[in-house]
Amino acid sequence: MIDRKVNRRSVLRLTAAGAGVVVASRYGVGAVFAQVPPLEEKDTYTIGFAQTGLNNPWRLAESKSMQDEAARLGYTLVETNANEDTAKQIADVASLIAQGVDILIFPPRESQALAPSVVQAKEAGIPVILIDRDVDHEIAKPGEDYVTFIGSDFVDQGRRAAEWLVEATGGEAKIIQLEGTTGADPAIDRKQGFEDYLAGTFKGTPTPAGAHSGMEIIASQTGSFTRDQGRSVMQTLLQSNPDVTAVYAHNDEMAVGAIAALEEAGRTPGEDVIVVSIDGENAALDAILDGTLGASVESSPFFGPIAFETMAKYIAGEDIPDWVLVEDRFFDESNAGEFQGKQF
Repeated sequence: MIDRKVNRRSVLRLTAAGAGVVVASRYGVGAVFAQVPPLEEKDTYTIGFAQTGLNNPWRLAESKSMQDEAARLGYTLVETNANEDTAKQIADVASLIAQGVDILIFPPRESQALAPSVVQAKEAGIPVILIDRDVDHEIAKPGEDYVTFIGSDFVDQGRRAAEWLVEATGGEAKIIQLEGTTGADPAIDRKQGFEDYLAGTFKGTPTPAGAHSGMEIIASQTGSFTRDQGRSVMQTLLQSNPDVTAVYAHNDEMAVGAIAALEEAGRTPGEDVIVVSIDGENAALDAILDGTLGASVESSPFFGPIAFETMAKYIAGEDIPDWVLVEDRFFDESNAGEFQGKQF
């Protein structure tokens, strides 16, 4: 497993709303961009945005955020849709490079597969800002091959979900884990953060609470971050694991699908099966309020303002850290009503 986090030299922290900026220096000196192609100042820009897909509310919200901010600034956004096909996204990035866009801003569907595309953009003289998902640092390095990665701490998201689930279940549970897209940065890290916390560690450091031996993951399978696959995978896993008492889904869409599968099987989500997930979408907040979902760790899709602000700082020659960290909220029954309908 690739540890993308320890390679970061500095971190810029941003809230989901883009406010409250703090530069943290836990990774030492600021990034040096000698090898990243420059971006000259001019009146307008053409931005290449290679979206992974538009098959769920999170991606739709991300695209709209990028579209709205580009329109506000008077920039041209050239958006492609890979339809959740890694080979298609690689081809999309190649096409945007061939079109000569000024800058590429996109979420790589798979961290290893898209890393060479980042290097190709650099070789073509096009700077890259990655949002939501990072690439393999053994192939492409922030501050050298691309400007920066803007996104959440996925490992910590997994930890927060695990910590809540331990408390909610009293430390005793048989867990089905619904993983995100195989090879995707958030799927890898959310799995690591969750499993490591249950084992008593976090990013290599023992946790004060230690291992939670009563929390057993009895099955773990990808649902590809989609509601339909989350539902179908849960249906299958329920048949071979009827003793399940908890579900951890790497995103809300799979959690909503799993809840439907549990109800179809005569189970009671929120009572005999506790469910926790990640994203903080409106459907998740609705599920929290109706008692079927226990909690959701936010993972903001509103990258437009943050991405274009970072681009402006790069144009101005400011030092950009390797990781612009988006800090996420946590939703449960105590605050879901406050944010209901205000997410995505």
